[in-house]
Amino acid sequence: MPVHPSSAPHASSAPHASRSDLVADTALTLLAERGMRGLTHRAVDEAAGLPQGSTSNVARTRQALLELTLRRHAEREARVLALHEMPDPGRGLDSLADAMALAVHRSLTDHRELLVARYELALEATRRPELRAFYDAEGAVFRDRLTALVTALGSASPARHVLSLVAWADGVMFSCAAGSFNADPPTLEDLRAGLRELLAGMFGDGAAPADTGTG
Repeated sequence: MPVHPSSAPHASSAPHASRSDLVADTALTLLAERGMRGLTHRAVDEAAGLPQGSTSNVARTRQALLELTLRRHAEREARVLALHEMPDPGRGLDSLADAMALAVHRSLTDHRELLVARYELALEATRRPELRAFYDAEGAVFRDRLTALVTALGSASPARHVLSLVAWADGVMFSCAAGSFNADPPTLEDLRAGLRELLAGMFGDGAAPADTGTG
């Protein structure tokens, strides 16, 4: 079964990306379209239009292929989350809500393939202890940045608040990418309102009330 043209190897793989990036991007596409069972060295070669054995030359074992794919996923998801766009704490809670809402909205509207691939990798990490560390490290970068932000904003319990924020964002993305809300994803304004409500519960009067009329 050919890889769907709309989700063929990511644009960043062509025409000048490295062979390892092409292999990893193709693996992410296969994970999203066929699941973990559909990810094999031969399948990557075929989907990427590479000579047989090319993927094995880049990643000899299945574990090596999964690690390569997970690292590439972290690179691409970091661009979607755009950590450099996270606000200065001095701009207040609304700015944090706006930044997180934008990241979630980008994931749901333009990068669903990455989300579905992440769920496949997450489940595989529960079965492969050797993959667990790679998966956990991917989430740590965003989690650490978010912890620093809520701490600077005056959180009385940064670890608990970060868990609530990440769980909210992950829950929305899963429900809308793979769950029962996939046909009716929230708008950017809906996401902002939801995050402002969550932050208001965490910080009390420090959070401004939801205002879905802003752009």
